[in-house]
Amino acid sequence: MQPSVWTSFLIDQTPEEMIRTFAAHGWHVLEMSDEHAQMLLERGAPAAAAGEALRATAASEGVSFPQGHLWLYSDLCGLDGRMVMDTLRRWLDLFVGLGIRAAVLHPGGRAMTEAGAGPEAIRAVRVERLASLCDHVRDAGVSICLENVPNCPEVDDLLAIITAVGRDNLGICLDTGHLNMASGDQAGFIRGAGAYLRATHLADNEGLKDQHLMPYERGTVDWPAVMGALGAIGYRGLANLEIPGESHGMPLAIRRAKLDYLQRVMDYLLELGAGPAA
Repeated sequence: MQPSVWTSFLIDQTPEEMIRTFAAHGWHVLEMSDEHAQMLLERGAPAAAAGEALRATAASEGVSFPQGHLWLYSDLCGLDGRMVMDTLRRWLDLFVGLGIRAAVLHPGGRAMTEAGAGPEAIRAVRVERLASLCDHVRDAGVSICLENVPNCPEVDDLLAIITAVGRDNLGICLDTGHLNMASGDQAGFIRGAGAYLRATHLADNEGLKDQHLMPYERGTVDWPAVMGALGAIGYRGLANLEIPGESHGMPLAIRRAKLDYLQRVMDYLLELGAGPAA
């Protein structure tokens, strides 16, 4: 496992500034956030070219983006299917240029649910669109990783989608904070996901709302269980901190100090992952 941070921790910086700040504090492996990806797409260059340009800048600082979060507020099953799919393909082209291998995506379905569609209709649209997106990046070596969210909170929900889609580049992203608001069975989720687990969002909360706190802040996630299970299945993706709750409204000087502290937090978590499974 490699320690990582979601780049929106430095959301007020440009992508280039963000890279330099993370590198200065010893963070060389990152998850590209929705916000920084949006900045790149808004520059007007072809998506792949924009990704390749930032990838070269990052490489000069020893930084890489093995993981990225696709359009955060997209609804995969949105009613305007052409717009949704064209936009997500553009994002995927950007991610290919950036060298991202794990592209995190929400399973979607809210718009169809609100329009009165039933589970089978939503399932059919979700499966068709995921198959198309997986095929779009198959030759680039990119896996689309479905994140557990409130309408698909448990590992069995995601495995059912993966089985129906039938593509080997469709996997799972565990969000520990989301799971903490559902069953909370972190070890069971990880063991159930097995080789399909290709990305993580490590965040803590108190079980009632998605606070996006750092581990061992004041939340209730069982971190020995998380890291022990990740070690037990031989997980080799990013141990990625998705913790905007630790950065909102904070001066850059404080966030810089937190980046140094988070290095020590991740050292401790990775030691848990190297020990016996919880």
